[in-house]
Amino acid sequence: MLRIANSSLGMHQTWLDALANNIANVNTATRTSENAFQGQMVIAGARSDGGVDVAGIAYSDPTGRVVNDPTSALADADGNIRLPDLDLASQMSQLVMAQRGFQASVQTTKTAQDTYTAALQIGR
Repeated sequence: MLRIANSSLGMHQTWLDALANNIANVNTATRTSENAFQGQMVIAGARSDGGVDVAGIAYSDPTGRVVNDPTSALADADGNIRLPDLDLASQMSQLVMAQRGFQASVQTTKTAQDTYTAALQIGR
């Protein structure tokens, strides 16, 4: 049980880190001649022992979206800049899910440790 919960903690921590990076860069502008910030999406994969691992990281489209902002120092001749193709609401929703998964894994670890401690006390 501890091994499974520990693997879940690791996967959820990676997911939280990726989401934090995405949220921090959701408004990162670049020139239209450059690639947009690429958001990271964590791909979880099942392990044979019932745990979970990070199977990979997928990246969002580097073309992003072009937005008209003539006041930006990065604007081209038409006043356009390139922003990442990330939706803040979606990123925040995923952040809540990742936090809840992390919290559940922590609680599972705590419960398992308490159970093992109680079992050791019986043997004394």
